[in-house]
Amino acid sequence: MIRILVATDLWIRKLLAGFCMLMLLLMVMFTVYTVIMRYVFENPPVWGDLLTVLSNIWLVFFALVITVREKEHIALNLIYVHLPPSAGFVVQQLWTAIIFLLGIVICVYGLEVVSKMGGMYWEMWHFTWEQGRLVFQPNYMPKKYAVMILPIAGVLVSLAALVAIIEDSVRFKQGTFIPAGETDSPDAQDHQ
Repeated sequence: MIRILVATDLWIRKLLAGFCMLMLLLMVMFTVYTVIMRYVFENPPVWGDLLTVLSNIWLVFFALVITVREKEHIALNLIYVHLPPSAGFVVQQLWTAIIFLLGIVICVYGLEVVSKMGGMYWEMWHFTWEQGRLVFQPNYMPKKYAVMILPIAGVLVSLAALVAIIEDSVRFKQGTFIPAGETDSPDAQDHQ
């Protein structure tokens, strides 16, 4: 059972990292295309800036999930180093529990935002298959699709924090707990 959970955790991390790379690539491509079209051809696409911003927003929220899981988020790392391992463990667990609760808040209020979000992005278009060929059609994408990242990220942040809490608890009981931010330092061996 533990092997399945560890494999699932690793798979989710790789999937999120791949998605972040894709969003970064798309963000750069949309920006370069928009700049070239604006300044070279003087005909910028109406959707270029919007897709760049949306790619950036989704990238940031999924990167947040990765940083929570990897314990690379803003934390009290300076304090962990100067505390005894048991006290550092308690402070780190408390901080991760706060992040877990923050994820729940993001999810709950994100769902509320999505349910109340009105309006459409007039810039968004799509292709349809009509009479045996692809036809370019206007597709006014609902704005709530763009903010769906809030409840998705909230759930994933909470899960990442929960997994980090469980992982740290197991390591602490085994005597192999290393405070966040100390994994690369030479003193990390002292806390094992």
